[in-house]
Amino acid sequence: MKNTIQVGFWEKLARIILKNRITILVILSALTLFFGYQWKNLAMTYTEANLLPKDHIANKDYQKFLDKFGEEGNLIVIGFKDPKFFTPKNYAAWNELMTGLKKSKEVDLIVSLNDLKKLEKDTVNEKFVLAPFIDQSKVLDPVYLKGIQHELFNNLPFYEGLLFNKESGSIRSAVYINKNLVNTANRKTFILENLVPKINKFEKTTGIDLKVSGMPYIRTINADNMKGEIGLFIGASLLTVSLIFFFFFRSFRATFISICILIVGVTWSFGTLGLFGYKITILTAIIPPLIIVIGITNCIFLINKYQQEIKIHNNQAKALQRVISKIGHSTFMTNLTAAIGFATLMITGNELLFEFGLVTSINVLSVYTLTLFIVPIIYSFMPLPKAKHLYHLDKTYISTLLNTVTTIVKGKKTIVYCIYAVLFLVSLNGVRQMKVSGSLIGEMPKSASFFKDILFYEKEFNGVMPLEIMVDTKKKKGVMKASTIRKMDELQNTISEIPELAKPVSVVNLVKYSKQAFYNGNPEYYQLPTSQEQTFILSYAKNATKNSKENLMKAYVDSTGQYARITTFMKDIGTDEMAKVEGKLRKKIDEIFPKDRFEVTITGKALVFQKGTTYLAHNLIESLLFAIATIAFLMLYLFRSFKMVAASLITNILPLCITSGLMGYFGIPLKPSTILVFSIAFGISVDNAIQFMAKYKDELTQNKGKVKKSVFSALRETGVSTFYTSIVLILGFATFTLSSFSGTIALGGLISCTLVFAMFANLVVLPSLVLTFEKKKTKKEDLENLQK
Repeated sequence: MKNTIQVGFWEKLARIILKNRITILVILSALTLFFGYQWKNLAMTYTEANLLPKDHIANKDYQKFLDKFGEEGNLIVIGFKDPKFFTPKNYAAWNELMTGLKKSKEVDLIVSLNDLKKLEKDTVNEKFVLAPFIDQSKVLDPVYLKGIQHELFNNLPFYEGLLFNKESGSIRSAVYINKNLVNTANRKTFILENLVPKINKFEKTTGIDLKVSGMPYIRTINADNMKGEIGLFIGASLLTVSLIFFFFFRSFRATFISICILIVGVTWSFGTLGLFGYKITILTAIIPPLIIVIGITNCIFLINKYQQEIKIHNNQAKALQRVISKIGHSTFMTNLTAAIGFATLMITGNELLFEFGLVTSINVLSVYTLTLFIVPIIYSFMPLPKAKHLYHLDKTYISTLLNTVTTIVKGKKTIVYCIYAVLFLVSLNGVRQMKVSGSLIGEMPKSASFFKDILFYEKEFNGVMPLEIMVDTKKKKGVMKASTIRKMDELQNTISEIPELAKPVSVVNLVKYSKQAFYNGNPEYYQLPTSQEQTFILSYAKNATKNSKENLMKAYVDSTGQYARITTFMKDIGTDEMAKVEGKLRKKIDEIFPKDRFEVTITGKALVFQKGTTYLAHNLIESLLFAIATIAFLMLYLFRSFKMVAASLITNILPLCITSGLMGYFGIPLKPSTILVFSIAFGISVDNAIQFMAKYKDELTQNKGKVKKSVFSALRETGVSTFYTSIVLILGFATFTLSSFSGTIALGGLISCTLVFAMFANLVVLPSLVLTFEKKKTKKEDLENLQK
């Protein structure tokens, strides 16, 4: 009875669509204009992805740090390694560059060689003063500049690791962006229209290659690159699927109709992002090409069915009605399962994946609706396809493929199962070798100039990714107690011994510099004062930089004196290495900071991101199992058979296992981009299984329950579409490998690989399993045939 209701619904829907063609086209046009208007709300993201739920302890610690010290990712570093720098011409160009940047409203502070300050003792007023390190009236003297170079590298240990590397001779300046502007569009304007032109001018004038880095700069250039790739993805996807589509169907009008549907689908996908106010991120940027690749499969199924019907009875009205009632029903289920695959990402608790999952699942169903309405309506206005348009249905290679598949399914099921078992076991061995890894710069294009600059800073200054340690003394003015300073110094010594971390900076550095200044700048006294010295030296230090904008250290102690901040930078290391580093720091912290008197927090953007990667990997199994369970429930509702559901799931779990195994064998880690592979690939690969099972169910009814006849009839009809859609999907996702982002390349390559094995599984394994699960019925059929 329920099946009758379902069939009646789809036949009724077919009549509604074909009777209201103009009205539907007007409504779809109006919706397209509406979504097109929403493009005005589109904008690139200006912040890093937060992969953790808001209530996660790591996010709470990071937010507490921001509440005390503000945005920490506001540093841009500009450096070089060139012995020719200390000449009047090159120094003048550097001074012009830094002075120009300092005048920008987006810049809060610049610490640079040209206006560097050194701490000196004012014995009259018993305080320290900040005196210019360079006498600007003497900078035209080459000998004076050489002397400055010597003094910088030998007499100012306070700035070592911060502004220069004594061993290699490299120098850098620190540009601190206004914290209120660093995560806004003003940052992009400043970097692209102010900073970059000034950098280019300096390099052209001096011939010195400047290395620019820091999270604000990296994020801006990376977002600009990502923006440029969106058009590349869309163009490449459209070109690829249209060429393949035309190659298979040899019909310009079928190709043109499909491309128009896909363009409308892209418009709707961007419009959905704008409507919800979501930013374009590394994930949401791939939604439009994703919709193109998925949407073309709907066109293939509907147009292929239409042409098959025309070939059988040459009745356009009947063909269009069957396209909607038969294929519309099965493609609805396939698109629904694909949408569920994406929607499961919404339960990870991650805002970025929630947005991606929501928008993608909505647009998968939207492009299905567009295809279901537009294909039959447009064809209803057109003449019947000509013989040349139907020629592909009888192509030799398609017939050969289907004949080969039929032969294998009929008599070589044992071989099929052996191949399945071998692939499965080999894959499991690879799965055991999979690793979780992620970093803020790990997803960025290795070919980009800024990535080479990152490597420069990793070599010369041990990285640019900030790692913060916040010390809560639980008492006002507790930071400046001598015992606290000594504990912080001990921790900083541990940080300095960790090769993955840069030299730390905190109020401890200022205290040491104060003692050096007290002893007339002798670098041998760059150390903590003794108990006898601390009283008068610290009194000098408190007055050293009062009310001075140039006081770099004021950012390292809060206004109450209760909280201190130790800042270091780290290399681009994997999650496992980061966990080891964190473990070393935590062990030392627990050793020297009693928990009853101190609360010490390790945080920072890089650490939060890496914890987020681990969190997502752990939640991958949960979301994937949820997707499998939901899709299994839908299939059970559709087919009313546990055996058929089991056959479909067994078939499509193999491709996921193979992909996981390949990731293990080739060292491709689980990270935010590759984590998406499994939910996406499973949601898509199960589509062909549903198409086959739906046709098989229909054939069972027509063939009065005869299993073998129904299986092979379903295989022959859906095999063509399965082959076409698989090839289109494989090559469509392969266009993602054109990206310069390693994560996007891995995503496209892995999904394409998954779909290759999914095609084998759905064409060969699935029909074999159905025959095996219905062995009793098939034996009975064979017996009846023998008796006849």
